[in-house]
Amino acid sequence: MSGRAPVLVLAVGNPSRGDDAIGPELAVRLEAAAVPGVEVVDEFQLQVENALDLEGRELVVFIDAGMDTPAPFDLRDVGPDAEFAHTTHAISPEAVLATYVRVRGEAPPRSVILCVRGESFELGEPLSPAAVANVEAAWPRLLELCGGAGLAPKDGRPAYSAT
Repeated sequence: MSGRAPVLVLAVGNPSRGDDAIGPELAVRLEAAAVPGVEVVDEFQLQVENALDLEGRELVVFIDAGMDTPAPFDLRDVGPDAEFAHTTHAISPEAVLATYVRVRGEAPPRSVILCVRGESFELGEPLSPAAVANVEAAWPRLLELCGGAGLAPKDGRPAYSAT
């Protein structure tokens, strides 16, 4: 699919559940930074339909919060695995990639998971102070992955926003 941004960021999380808002927070930042060649998709949970979002991409970055993730974040390559489903989301990144292989009959684009450590996932709570610090640590690495190292949000927002 020509005309698609070469980098897709799939940010996962619920902004109403404390540190589960890590993915959406990083998505908002990335959209504000307007990094050329990057499309951001913010989802409450991954679905099989997300496999179609991978078409025509060179890199896919899945962002999520993790309670057992080493602080401040973990970054790892990921590949298709239809049996991999240990998260609380509808399907895992590995299952999205396996769906892509089944639908397209070809290998998916290079994919990585940026899992940022969260501490508290209570309904109605804001990001915890620990999560704020972990988001700050992950932000430069996300920009680097997306080819926008050194960019700041263009809308005048501070580096971190609790909204």
